[in-house]
Order: sequence, then structure tokens, then C-alpha cells
Amino acid sequence: MTEPRGFLSKISPYKPGRPIEEVTRVLNLKGEIVKLASNENPLGPSPLAVQAIRKALAESNLYPDDSCFYFKKKLAERMAVEPENIFVGNGSVEILPLITLAYIDPEHSAVASRSAFIWFKIAVQIAAGELIETPLKDYRHDLKAMLRAIKKNTRLVYIANPNNPTGTIVTRAEVEEFFKNVPEDVLVVMDDAYFEYIDDPDYPDSFEHLRQGRNILILRTFSKIYGLAGVRLGYGVAHPEVVSSLAKLRISFNVNRLSQVAGMAALDDHEHVKKGRANNEAGKKYLYEAYRKLGLFYLPTHANFIFVDFGKDSQVIFEALQKKGIITRTIKEYGFPHALRITIGSEVQNRRLIEALGNIL
Repeated sequence: MTEPRGFLSKISPYKPGRPIEEVTRVLNLKGEIVKLASNENPLGPSPLAVQAIRKALAESNLYPDDSCFYFKKKLAERMAVEPENIFVGNGSVEILPLITLAYIDPEHSAVASRSAFIWFKIAVQIAAGELIETPLKDYRHDLKAMLRAIKKNTRLVYIANPNNPTGTIVTRAEVEEFFKNVPEDVLVVMDDAYFEYIDDPDYPDSFEHLRQGRNILILRTFSKIYGLAGVRLGYGVAHPEVVSSLAKLRISFNVNRLSQVAGMAALDDHEHVKKGRANNEAGKKYLYEAYRKLGLFYLPTHANFIFVDFGKDSQVIFEALQKKGIITRTIKEYGFPHALRITIGSEVQNRRLIEALGNIL
């Protein structure tokens, strides 16, 4: 049998949250299952996107527009950039290995926080490069430490803002200072997957740094606030030279026809975004108070999930909740063996979660 390339043995594949179907089958559960593991929108997909998908189903025999021309045109107008600044992906996560392959080889390094989105690490492993990891400081990216970690062969720096799985942010002032000191030949990948949920005035505007000519790639997704995680649609915004490099690596027709029409419709669904934000804010308020009453440590979040530390092996809590039909997410691979990352659900889902935790604890 042909042996695979040696570096593959070092890659630990990404482990997504367990789907409802698997948990139901394995545990033989009855009744409604509450999934709070993958930061999906509990209100469901954008209704306008659903209408567009239904209409487009009749054209499923046709290949999609490989250039995503109309989707990029509409997105560019919304973001005040040119279509040449946009790369569309099968979810924003598809872009991470592509950008890493474009700029990293075994002679190069990349920098990321040790407890940041795990796909940063996987992407560098795929490129067989060196990943330099720095510890979080107070559960936040330590941008000064990340600057110190940059070497002469460093080509990429990854920053998830908010960070997954802590839900914390780095501020506008911190990011501005970071860009003043980062070498110009280092591309900063700013993952803004949850930015639609944020109303903090200290949250940085990534597009401002792009307009200033900074070497930056901004990642955003339709999986969260728009509720289109199952459709798989995300995008990156950068200077045309960066987008051109990504285009050389992507698979043809990587973004299907249904995804494109769904994304265009979702951009106009302001009501769905408004409801999603309101639900998230109400959920945070309720859950913060509930976690305090249960005596649990949690991190105030800027995303649609909350980091909750139970002070004991989180696997015990995780399994107990699953038996009650509630799926959450362990984050041991991020260095937090006692914590769960729990999505903010609907009002009914949140109350069911707290009732179950009260019984378990």
C-alpha cells in the first residue's frame, strides 16, 4: 500500500460538534434534542434565503457561476470594496488552508494564540510549516506576545476576533498598535466570524486597516447570524494580489448555486439579523444571571456562545447533558479541560439548559 506523506501523521483532524442525528441514535433519545454545540443560529436560516433556495432548486442541473459574479458584486457594494477584493469560499473555513498553502511552506512559520480556533493550527500542519503559539492573557489574545513571536521567516499571523472558544475580543486601540509594529511582509488573517453580534465601540473595524493599505485578509461567514451553516458560504476580503493567490488554489465550482443565491438574499434580510441580535442579547442577560446563581465561572461574550468553567472534568457535565438531550461542546483541545463552550439558544432552549444543569450539579 502506498504510504502517505510523512507530515500527515502530525495532523489531528478537526472534530465538529456532534450532530443531532448521531446523538439521538447513539443514546436512543426521545423528544426534542437541543443542540448548543456549534454556535448555530437558534432562530433558523434567513427566511429570504430559504425562499431564494427554493426558487433556485429548479436550476440544480446547472453548474454554478464559478466566478460568483453577482454575489461578489452585491457583497462588494455592501462592504464598499471592489469585487477584486473578494474571495468566496465554501464556508470561511475553506479559505484557511488555501491562504496557508499560498504563503507557507516547510521553511516558513505562522503565529497564532495557543487557545484560538483550532483550524489555524490544522491549516499550518497541512502546509507542513511551523506554527508558533503564544498563550492567551486573561483569556484574550496577547497581541504584544504575538508580535514578539514573529520571526524572519514568519509569513502569517492569525487573529480570531472574537476568539473562539473564549468569546473575548482585542480592542480597536490594541489592533491599531499591533499593525504599527507588525512587519509589512506578514499577512494578518483577521477572522471576524461573529462580528454581526457585536455592538461594543471598542471593537476594531478590520476594513479600516484594509483601506489604510495594511497587509490583511478579513474572513467573514454566513454560518452564524444569517443561519446558513448548512449551506456553507463564507468570504475573505483582501488586496487583489492576495485574492489572486487564493484563486489559483481553489477547486472549480467550490461555491454552489444554492449558496450564492442564498447569500445574496440573506444580505437583504435585515429583519432576521435584527431578531438574531435581540435573541442573543436577551440570552446573554438570562444566562449570565443563571450561571452566577449556579456558582459557575463564565466569560462575558462578544459572540453567540459562552465559555463556562465547571471546575471539574467537563466530560462529566457534557455526557450528563447529552443524556438529557442537550448537546454542548468540550474544548479540551484548546487547553480548557474543565470548560464547555455553550451556544446561546432560544429562550426555551436556554431555560431547558439551565434546568438540566441545576439538576446535574
